[in-house]
Amino acid sequence: MEITLSEILHHFDVKLDDDNEIPYGNGHINTTFVVGKKTRYILQKINTNVFHDPAAVMRNIVAVTAHLREKVAAAGGDPSRATLTPIYTPDGKSYWDAPNGDCYRLYLFIEGTVCYDQVENADQLYHAAREFGKFQNMLDDFPADTLAEVIPNFHNTRDRFRMFREAVDANLAGRRDEVAEEIAFAMAREADTGIVLDAIADGSVPLRVTHNDTKLNNVMLDAKTGEGVCVIDLDTVMPGSLLYDFGDALRLGGNSGAEDETDLSKIYFRLDYFEAFVRGFVQELGSKMTPREIELLPFSVKLMTYECGIRFLTDYLNGDTYFRIHRPKHNLDRCHTQFKLVADMEAKMDEMKAIVKKYIG
Repeated sequence: MEITLSEILHHFDVKLDDDNEIPYGNGHINTTFVVGKKTRYILQKINTNVFHDPAAVMRNIVAVTAHLREKVAAAGGDPSRATLTPIYTPDGKSYWDAPNGDCYRLYLFIEGTVCYDQVENADQLYHAAREFGKFQNMLDDFPADTLAEVIPNFHNTRDRFRMFREAVDANLAGRRDEVAEEIAFAMAREADTGIVLDAIADGSVPLRVTHNDTKLNNVMLDAKTGEGVCVIDLDTVMPGSLLYDFGDALRLGGNSGAEDETDLSKIYFRLDYFEAFVRGFVQELGSKMTPREIELLPFSVKLMTYECGIRFLTDYLNGDTYFRIHRPKHNLDRCHTQFKLVADMEAKMDEMKAIVKKYIG
């Protein structure tokens, strides 16, 4: 059953001055369009194969953005620019369930902003870090345990390791002998998997609201000044540790090359980008972090990179059933870049710790 644009927008009580829908962004999960001309909106079809409970996703987003809007307004800022603005249906819902099973939502478009898929310079990463730090700062007093866990165990590295070990034992695709070296690399670092989880359990790392997808392209930057405007793509906002967000941002942002680069001589961890991110993040959040969080900042980058590496390796062992691939051994190439970064981070860990200490004395 085909759903028309006018029908979707009718359920949000929105009438457009232009009925064009233009694909927007390079997201891999939801289908996104810009609609309208004088007043523009972001229209998204939520991928219910990934997000099985879109109502819970939207409850999280509504709660978090309401909190952010209140903080921004109290500081004299513009809430419609500093966070996402959901558009509601006439009966007060933040999404619409179409008769064909699709689920749609609408946000106000944030004008005068741009986002980048790849880091082009350290300044971009600095401004992104400030936005992610500001996001954490404003949500510091939000009760994280009231949020739904929309993807259970998303950054439970111990559980990710369990699934990796099961994939090794099952050897479903018959590839185990081929990747003996990669398996040994992963097995040697099993002890790392529980460090942040244990710190959360003992309270030295508090449970916080976490974004869980801290890529550069999830920060809108001002098109003129290059400064951060707001954090977007809040689908995976859940309870967790800020270490996950910090580490994952630099797993991507600190990589010298592409995630699936086949020439590993091009892959190393960029300390200049690490320093730019630390500087921006600490500038906005430094006083709110616990001593244990500060201590684990450098380690968190290694942990998130290692976690991603074993996920790619797990999928390769299982026959490439989870991550979309575009060539044979694509997941193995991805695993290689992550493990190369892990090894380089281990070699540079003292320098990374010194950089953190430079900004948090």
